[in-house]
Parts: sequence; C-alpha cells; structure tokens
Amino acid sequence: MSEHENRAENPAEELTVPELQRRLAEFAAARDWQQYHTPKNLVAALTVEAGELLEIFQWLTPEQAAGVMADAEAAHRVHDEVADVLAYLLQLCTVLEVDPLQALAEKIERNESRFPAP
Repeated sequence: MSEHENRAENPAEELTVPELQRRLAEFAAARDWQQYHTPKNLVAALTVEAGELLEIFQWLTPEQAAGVMADAEAAHRVHDEVADVLAYLLQLCTVLEVDPLQALAEKIERNESRFPAP
C-alpha cells in the first residue's frame, strides 16, 4: 500500500505540523500561488475562514452549539472550516518562519504565570 493510499484511509495518521506545512507549500507551488501568499493576504484569508466557521454557530443557542457535531451536514461544514483556518494559519507560520507549536507553548507558559490557578 502506498503512503497516499494509507493516508486516504486515515489522512491524519502520523502527520506532523512540518509535514502539513510542506504539503501545503507543495500544493501552492504546483499552482504558482506562492506569489499571493503574502502575510497580509494569508491573514485576510485566515480571518475570512474564521468568519465562515463563526457563521455556522452564529444564531445557535449554547445548547445547539454544543450539539452541532451531531448533525452530519453541520459537522462536515465545521470540519471543512477548521481545516481552512488551520491551513491558512500554517501557511502564515511558514511565510513568517514562526514555529506554531513553540509559539503556543510559550503563550501557555505566559498565561500560566499571568493567570495562576486558585
């Protein structure tokens, strides 16, 4: 079984952030899209996709929002928008040379200091 066929069964199996970033870069390069992947454009696209994720939840009650994944169509939309948000965030990190995992780890540490548990 090829690597691609194995990923078709479980596309997230054994993926790493750098691997996802590499695949996104290759996808963009194959279509000559890197010229459009400026920090400003990527942040704009990220914001649009985050807005599309918000749109799914916009008029739901807290109870409806908590159960949104029980609806197959809504769950599919949530998955797609989460993927879009993550894709643009990872592409932005690539362009700006930010290690997203390190950035998050540092932010968690700062928040633990700023907001100690009672």
